[in-house]
Amino acid sequence: MMPALAFDADLLRRYDRPGPRYTSYPTAPQFHADFGEDALRRAIHDSNGDPIPRRLSIYVHVPFCLSPCFYCGCNRVITRDKTRADAYLTHLCREIAAIAPLFDRDREVIQLHFGGGTPNFLSPTQLRCMVDVLKRHFRFSDAADRDISIEVDPRTVLPQDMAELAAAGFNRASLGVQDFDPAVQEAVNRIQGVEQTRAVVEACRTHGFRSVNIDLIYGLPNQTIDGFRRTLETVIAMRPDRLAVYSYAHLPDMFKAQRQLDASLLPDAETKLALLQLAIETLTAAGYVYIGMDHFALPDDELAQAQERGGLHRNFMGYTTHADSDLIGLGVSAISHLGDSYSQNPRDLPSWQIALDEGRLPVFRGMFLSEDDQLRADLIQRLMCQGEIPVSALERRYGIEFGVYFADALARLEPLAEDGLVVIGDERIDVTARGRLLLRNIAMCFDRYLPAPQAPATDVGGQEHRPRFSKAI
Repeated sequence: MMPALAFDADLLRRYDRPGPRYTSYPTAPQFHADFGEDALRRAIHDSNGDPIPRRLSIYVHVPFCLSPCFYCGCNRVITRDKTRADAYLTHLCREIAAIAPLFDRDREVIQLHFGGGTPNFLSPTQLRCMVDVLKRHFRFSDAADRDISIEVDPRTVLPQDMAELAAAGFNRASLGVQDFDPAVQEAVNRIQGVEQTRAVVEACRTHGFRSVNIDLIYGLPNQTIDGFRRTLETVIAMRPDRLAVYSYAHLPDMFKAQRQLDASLLPDAETKLALLQLAIETLTAAGYVYIGMDHFALPDDELAQAQERGGLHRNFMGYTTHADSDLIGLGVSAISHLGDSYSQNPRDLPSWQIALDEGRLPVFRGMFLSEDDQLRADLIQRLMCQGEIPVSALERRYGIEFGVYFADALARLEPLAEDGLVVIGDERIDVTARGRLLLRNIAMCFDRYLPAPQAPATDVGGQEHRPRFSKAI
């Protein structure tokens, strides 16, 4: 059981350093171009070999957006030309037809998610067609916990669209909101009304969606305590099953769209910390459970229940209940996690399309995990999902002596233990209430690809590199 969350502002200030979000370990910067099509075919072949077939999760990336949101760091293509979807779907069908036969037919799909970009750039008819194509090529599970989910933009989706999506089999929806304050919306180029958002939420409920998620962001330009409080109260009144409250990471060197923001309007560090505290206190008072890494859920939601029974999982789609599945990524920039491998499709549209036109699987980088990678990935997965490191279980599973194998990591962890973030025991290491908001910092101690996880990396000339990762808070 995760401990109750404790908010310690002084502690959070001291540990607010850049670090990975650990949707994977190793993280994507470690992927390399030596992993090509042959390696992907081998990874798929090897993933088919389990005596009990592993289930499959499928992620489909739809990159198109009608207009740019200036905070966005996603892989997207800004266009108002809806006909561009036709060529994209043609290539997506080619990718599905090429990769699906490589998987054994006894492997069931338990989860399908459309992300973006803006997936509802596609019409309900086009989305239904894509679901049908996938069902023809893969064997979908009939289990009650099967998920077919989609991210939607309430500004461009209609309530009647949700009825059509429900008829196509979609049963989960995630809605982007970020903030309802008009001054914030103007600054980030995303004008969105409360009523149009509420209408989509209600349509999801009317048409039988099992779960609705709403995304918020704290740390945006013009954001204030009073304004964000109103947003939280408005969203809570809609009673979504889940909420994600993300920290805005201002990395304009990495994300071109963020250069459109007026950095002088960003809240200072103290205000940003207060916004986080407000979100935590408001949502928990309203009955939401803090899952971890920005995510909240109602107690009867499947995420909260999975965490309680130890079945929560974290991957490139965020937290999920489907821990026993391999992930297939389809579309431009999509990432797959198959067995002991990661692979990623080209991040630019032309390279992805050319590969498919030439009859190749569109993979441009990836990696096979070493035994050490797999051990650390297992450790970090357990830490991020359950708030513990099962020392004895890892020793038995991997044939190691934990204190010897992780001597350097434990030395890095010791100051965090002294600050009360973790309790180090012989059987396991437990995250405390004070440490729950700093899971990334704890995980960094065990990341062998970060030679100095507690300090910014510098080059040989002593100059600090531009941040590769966002800050913890």
